[in-house]
Amino acid sequence: MSDPATDFAADALPLPQRLALSYAPRGARTLVGALWLLDRRLAGILQAQGEVMIAQIKLAWWRDRLGEDPALWPAGEPLLGLLRNGEVAPRDFVPLVDGWEALLAEDLTAAGVDEFAAGRAAAWRALALAFGAPQAADAAAQAARETSYFDLAMHLGTEAEAAAARQLALACKWQKPNLPRALRPLAVIHALSARALRRGSAELGGAGAGLLALRTGLLGR
Repeated sequence: MSDPATDFAADALPLPQRLALSYAPRGARTLVGALWLLDRRLAGILQAQGEVMIAQIKLAWWRDRLGEDPALWPAGEPLLGLLRNGEVAPRDFVPLVDGWEALLAEDLTAAGVDEFAAGRAAAWRALALAFGAPQAADAAAQAARETSYFDLAMHLGTEAEAAAARQLALACKWQKPNLPRALRPLAVIHALSARALRRGSAELGGAGAGLLALRTGLLGR
């Protein structure tokens, strides 16, 4: 029988993340999917291209919700429902919000890019701890940091900003992370990002990507 929460998480994600999510144990999919959905929701706030102050207000709303008692959360927001029922404390995802806010800087520097990557790294570290895998926390954080650099290198608005992210991405070792099955989706996205970076592509798909995802998803490498 399918899990409605897991189905919601998978259906709302892009194809590479949906594919990667399928390699996690069923019990881990909802929380991993919730993290990716939160990340996409925060990205959408910045992509709306409205006033910076409006974006900051919306980010502050998420920061406040994540930092407070889930019992106080408003009803009717499916994403909050996913986060409420997970093993990780929602406040552990606050650095992710801070990281997205760093990208609102008028003159984005390498330090801002690094703050964004640090926010994602902190969120995945929290997942590793929540899944009872403290030995994998550093590897998960590093994999998240590297994929963040790749994302920004390929999608930031100006060439100068993208170049700063690209330099950080290319300076990383991109070693295959040793992650437990619960964090296997991150290993898949990390492998696809490393491949795309080598090819100078902004896309995680393409010829050979499916085989790489399959091998990484099943074997972890």
